[in-house]
Amino acid sequence: MTATTLDTRTALVLIDLQKGIVGLPTVHPAAEIVGRAAELAAAFRAHELPVVLVRVTGGAPGRNESPAQGGTPPADWADLVPELNQQSSDIVVTKQTWGAFHGTDLDMQLRRLGVTQVVLAGIATAIGVESTARSAQEHGYHVTVATDAVTDMDGEAHRNAVERIFPRLGETDTTEAVIKLLG
Repeated sequence: MTATTLDTRTALVLIDLQKGIVGLPTVHPAAEIVGRAAELAAAFRAHELPVVLVRVTGGAPGRNESPAQGGTPPADWADLVPELNQQSSDIVVTKQTWGAFHGTDLDMQLRRLGVTQVVLAGIATAIGVESTARSAQEHGYHVTVATDAVTDMDGEAHRNAVERIFPRLGETDTTEAVIKLLG
């Protein structure tokens, strides 16, 4: 569904735009995704709306069949990319799982600010972004995904999330359309 409106207290939540994730091979060039995310962040900051920068420092808990990632990641693996132009007013959330709500204080921070809607962007579409979108919807937030500001390492997983999952959780639109809705 095309984005129709943004609540007066909408937050931008950028998922896993950190050096170790942005460096992975993705369906759409990560540099383009980061560029659009930076545009969104600048627009939200200009309208004095919350910007949340999420990074992951852990892995999926429990047993799974995914091959273990060998070795110790580089020291800067979880560093947010500089293109986001992190500001002191930004909320930084460090997560250990796929979604940004589980095991973090994200919900509490958003509620304290009166946030009723979240706009999501980031990498990976079908992992961190989708998990966060599902949880946001379950927490009662209106959800909008900037579909040209998300990408994944798997093309089919990306398409499934964008075409089938996100429209069931909320609204979807382009970065440009979301920025226009800010007024």
